[in-house]
Formats: sequence, C-alpha cells, structure tokens
Amino acid sequence: MSTDTAVDLSNPCNHVSEIKIRGHWVHLRECLSCGHVACCDSSPNKHASKHFHATDHPIVTSLEEGETWAYCYPHDSALS
Repeated sequence: MSTDTAVDLSNPCNHVSEIKIRGHWVHLRECLSCGHVACCDSSPNKHASKHFHATDHPIVTSLEEGETWAYCYPHDSALS
C-alpha cells in the first residue's frame, strides 16, 4: 500500500461524478467534537460552518500542513 496521500482522479469511474461539487475546496477543517472534515468559509459551500450550525459542535482545527490553530465558532475567535 502506498503512503502517498495524493488521489489521482484523471481516469475516474462513473461514481466520481456523483460526489463532485462545483467549485473548489480552499482549506479543510476538522471538527474536534466528532472528527467531521469539511471545507472552510473561503470555500464556496462553507461546509465547516454549516456543520457547526447543524450540530452546535463549537471548535474546528485546520488540517493544513504546518497549521496548528483551532477556531471557536460561538466565540468567533482563533485558539492558538
């Protein structure tokens, strides 16, 4: 099994079209309550914020390499 985390979708099966969303994900965030991974508010669909509003899970962290901060939605503040 490869340790490379890159995904090659240059020759996808027909199921890939079922999961694609128009636009692009800018940065990924992880919910510290349940582990849900979603795109940040700089992305068109703002799934991390939508997850907070749907679940009241208050804190996310960045999944970007080299970033070690978290963010609290209720307090609208970064945690470092």
